[in-house]
Order: sequence, then structure tokens, then C-alpha cells
Amino acid sequence: MAKVILEVRCNEYAMRDRNPHVPWSAEEIGTDAAECEDAGAALMHFHARNPETGAPSHEAGDYGAAIRACRERSALLVMPTLGAHTLQDPLERVAHITALGRDPASRPDLAPIDLATTNLDPYRSGRGFLSEDTAYVNTIAGLRAQIGEIHRAGVAVHAVLWNVGSTRVLGAFQELGELPHRLPVEVVLSDQILACHPETERGLDAILDFLPDSGLPWLALCAGSTGLPLIEAVVERGGHLSFGLGDWPYPELGTPRNADVVAEVVRRIRAAGGEPASPAEARELLGLA
Repeated sequence: MAKVILEVRCNEYAMRDRNPHVPWSAEEIGTDAAECEDAGAALMHFHARNPETGAPSHEAGDYGAAIRACRERSALLVMPTLGAHTLQDPLERVAHITALGRDPASRPDLAPIDLATTNLDPYRSGRGFLSEDTAYVNTIAGLRAQIGEIHRAGVAVHAVLWNVGSTRVLGAFQELGELPHRLPVEVVLSDQILACHPETERGLDAILDFLPDSGLPWLALCAGSTGLPLIEAVVERGGHLSFGLGDWPYPELGTPRNADVVAEVVRRIRAAGGEPASPAEARELLGLA
């Protein structure tokens, strides 16, 4: 059976109005990591949050506390965010990675680089645009600076691809020798973020067709929806999966915890002929061993 990496996107910027189980504090994220590993996950992606209000935190100490809590309770690989559009300065976005890298106990395994400037205003048919002023700006100079800081921190880059243009930027950085020719990538699909390809097999294939190297390990995520219907297609294509309450509250599963979502994804992976990868297997598959 093909080994399939399951990444848990545990909280992003999700609030608790649609699901009360979104983890915010370091302790909650650590508990989530242990439960998700038991359910079959291999990688934890998180945003540091204020434990009382859920507001984004950009403090390296908050990130470090969450990473230590994850590692005390699990063997999951750990990948914190860079803060996306909530921070405008590229070096400010990556400052916590630099700080975390000074201590092996808090050094992340991966850090994500979003290789696109993207309009993040979601659109819903029948309702229109839900906002009209949210742009996520990533200049080439800013991306280059972030890549350099991440590498100097001893952390691996995880390239996030929002569209075909992102794949071409990835290829350019590889040609320049600033990104390795083998690195993990994440394919973002969304029916609400119109800058992304739609959450269909055709949308997925459009990005995969333009990857600079068809052998790159890739994960697929659906931003702003369930993503469950695409699992079979991803497994058939040799890909890996990203799920979690950060992207969708999963009302179709009741009021689940992240581990409940993982369990359902694992069930579907096995039905498609795959098997969830362990953290050690994920490390090897992503080229981190």
C-alpha cells in the first residue's frame, strides 16, 4: 500500500463559533498533536494564538511553547506558519523561525513559503465577496529573504503553491539554486479563494502538470471547504493530504476534534488503497531524513 502523509492544519485563524474544539493554547495544540498522531497523522501545522481570545500571536515564545508541547506528547513533524497576510514585512514574518532555530528543542522541522501574491477575499455564489481588501503580498525579494532566513535557521522549506504561477516561481528558485530540487510542496485548492484552482480533479491536475519535477512530494489541501471528496483522487495520483479544523469545521462529522477528522481521512485513505505514513516515514518521504 502507498504511504500517505496526513498533515493536520489544526487551527489557522479559525474561531470557535463553528467548532469549539479549535486549539489555541500551547497545551491544547500539544494535546491535539498526541491525539492526531494516535489517529494516524504525521505532521502538525499550527498558528500561535492567544489562548483566551484566539487572536493571532507573532511572539516566538508562543510558537516555542506550542512546539515543545507537541514534542513532549508526540513524534509529529512540526511546521508553524509565517503569519501570512497578518504581517506585511517579509523579515518580520520569518523572525520567529530565526529565533526558534537557535534551540534544537524549539527548531521546527519545516516552514512554509507561499510562492504567490494572492487576493484572499473569499467569494460565495449567491452572497458575493465576503471581504474586498485582503491581499497577501509576496515579492520575489521578500521570498528570497525568507528562504535565506529559514535555511540559516536549519529548517527545511515547504513550498506552498496557490496556482500555476507558483509552480513557475518554484522552478525559478530551483534553477537559481536557492531552493533544493527535492523539497515538499503543498497544493492549495479553493472554491472560495478565486486566485486558486478549484477543488476538483481538473484543478488539481492543472497544478500537478506544471510542477518543475513530477517526483516532488506534494500534499493537497482545500481552503474553506471539507476536501473529503478529493481524497481518492489524491491517493490515486500518489499525493499526500492536509486537513484540519483550521480550514473547515466539519459539520458533516458532527462537532469533531482534529483527531476525529484524521480518523475519517485515514478511513478514506485505506478505502482508496493507501496507508497513513508514520512521522518517521513522513520524514523520509519528504526528504528530511
